Amino acid sequence: MSWLILGVGLALGLFLLLQWFISADPKTVVRGLRWFGLALGVAIVVFVILTGRWSWLWTAGIVAFPWLMRARTLSNLFKTMRGPTPGRTSRIETAYLRMSLDHDSGGMTGEITAGAFAGRALDDLALGDLLTLLREVATADEQSARVLVAYLDRNHPDWRDEAGAADAEGAGEHAGASESAAMSRDEAYRILGLEPGADEAAVKDAHRRLMAQFHPDAGGSSYLAARINQAKDVLLGR
Repeated sequence: MSWLILGVGLALGLFLLLQWFISADPKTVVRGLRWFGLALGVAIVVFVILTGRWSWLWTAGIVAFPWLMRARTLSNLFKTMRGPTPGRTSRIETAYLRMSLDHDSGGMTGEITAGAFAGRALDDLALGDLLTLLREVATADEQSARVLVAYLDRNHPDWRDEAGAADAEGAGEHAGASESAAMSRDEAYRILGLEPGADEAAVKDAHRRLMAQFHPDAGGSSYLAARINQAKDVLLGR
């Protein structure tokens, strides 16, 4: 009977541990595994010193070495099992605009940082005011114009019907341009919505999610797609 109780208790403990492993934040799990590995290593060293069984160190090293080599692979596998992190946003800043891109919904929001509408949110402006802003930035900052065109295309799909012929033609030129300005690593992290030091798997995952939302074929723009691609290339050293 005692062995049965022990077995049931052990099975229940493993089940609860597995549930925690699945639902816990990946960073918490990785941190916990690191501390457990450190504590286990210290315990083994103390045991060897006290008992004089120095050959155990070689055995422990031989057993642990393959797992240490696979640590990054296991970490990336766990992240994949957990799926993408919800609620992640990217930031793109130009001379006139500070934009946020939502990875999950593909939504675009922004704040105007310069010019006649400085301090206003794009979402608070009527279409007529947005077209006035477009005329202002079109002659002052090309990057701001491209980002604003992308915002209009996503949030006001019929805006070209309301714009004058000159505005629509100028906007088409901005939307079709694909050249990208130089980009720093800090800006690349902001565009992909990542913390500095993110690994290659995180960079590729953020790039894939953003391209799924902001590629021209998905209703995005060539300019945003170019900046997202450039951010990935900068962080991966390409």
